[in-house]
Amino acid sequence: MRRFFIPGKLSDRLTITGSDARHIGRVLRLGPGAEIVVADGTGSAARAEITAVEAGVVHAAVREVLAGGHEPPVAVTLAQGLPKGDKFEYIVQKAVELGAAAIWPLACENCTVRYDAAKQGSRRERWQKIAAEAAKQCGRDAVPAVAPVRAPAAALAEAGAETELIMLYEGRGGEPLREILAGSGASSYLLFIGPEGGFSPAEVELCRARGARVATLGPRILRTETAALAALAIVMYEKGDLGSL
Repeated sequence: MRRFFIPGKLSDRLTITGSDARHIGRVLRLGPGAEIVVADGTGSAARAEITAVEAGVVHAAVREVLAGGHEPPVAVTLAQGLPKGDKFEYIVQKAVELGAAAIWPLACENCTVRYDAAKQGSRRERWQKIAAEAAKQCGRDAVPAVAPVRAPAAALAEAGAETELIMLYEGRGGEPLREILAGSGASSYLLFIGPEGGFSPAEVELCRARGARVATLGPRILRTETAALAALAIVMYEKGDLGSL
């Protein structure tokens, strides 16, 4: 059953507008009596019946509130150093599928990609659209937010006091990620992944000073997009999301 996200909370009567309404009416050609799944982006979803399709507007009535369970038991934010090309689009899509709660693009010292303010805005808009489409495709009950580009220091400053900070680093001195997770009872994690050039020594020390655990994924150096998704998958598995019902 097709899934669509609505602004605001679920109610008995729903109105869908914009691109989703056009997709329902023009592409899918769904009419009155057809059923869809609607989610409000905060974890609530329902089965709804379309009652009317007008120009750019779809009306629907909630028939059944669905049980939750599509969101992970832990909130994991992926703070990803900006990579070259369109790799960030791929990372956003797959991170949403794996259950990331949010994605924070990082402007690191070793990033070769530099966006001006206008470019950052247009890129973020596209990344958010990719996140929304991925959330629909994989059956999420919430759409992860893609934040504005920020420096690692700003990301550290925005992290909550109860959030476990973990930096993936290819240098020496890292702890195995699995061991860090085994000893952690946190419900919120912030994963730092560097760009192609990795984190600078200053960025590593900054994270250490803020209390971040420096982790390793094993004996091989992974590409940034591989490291991001591998780390996210490991956290989800170890904390009871992937591999469970």
